[in-house]
This record gives sequence, C-alpha cells and structure tokens, in this order.
Amino acid sequence: MTIKILNDDNFDEFISEGKAVVDFYADWCGPCKIMAPHFESASRKIKGVKFAKVDVDSNSELAGRFQIRSIPTTIFFKNGELVSKQSGAMSEKDIAEIVESDF
Repeated sequence: MTIKILNDDNFDEFISEGKAVVDFYADWCGPCKIMAPHFESASRKIKGVKFAKVDVDSNSELAGRFQIRSIPTTIFFKNGELVSKQSGAMSEKDIAEIVESDF
C-alpha cells in the first residue's frame, strides 16, 4: 500500500474511517531514517490498514495536537480515535504486533 503524506488539510479525513498508522517524523532525524524502511515494509505487508507520514517540521499544529515530544512517534487510529501511541523507532514486527493487538 502507498504511504500517504498528511498535512493539516487532509489529516482528519484520512484517519476518520478504518484503521490508520501514522508516523510523525522529520527529515533530519536519525532514528526516523532508521525506522523508514521498516514502516514502508509494514505498509506493503499489512492489509486492511492505511499508512501515512506527517513531517513535524512542516505540520507543527498536528504535532502539537497529538503532543509529539519526540520523534519518531507512531500513532495508531481506528475510526478517528487514537488507539495507541509509541515513541521511538519501531521495527516492522513492532508495528505488526500493535496492529494485531489494538485493532
């Protein structure tokens, strides 16, 4: 599945229906770069879940809204509701385990 790039204009619509995993990141962030291939792989392998990324430098309102204090932070949503929030780089396996347990 393609990873969607979200911003203030399209975020709420994207998470409003179904299951969504959103990576809050920054281009300069080392752990974000380490996590990126794992996130991409999870997006291809995990079916029935939408994947997206939010650049915190370009979308400070969204980062503030979800109280992003460190990056990467991955938030799992179901029908617009926050189900789980994890700070730090995650492996594909870590992402899959949360999707399976919280969704």
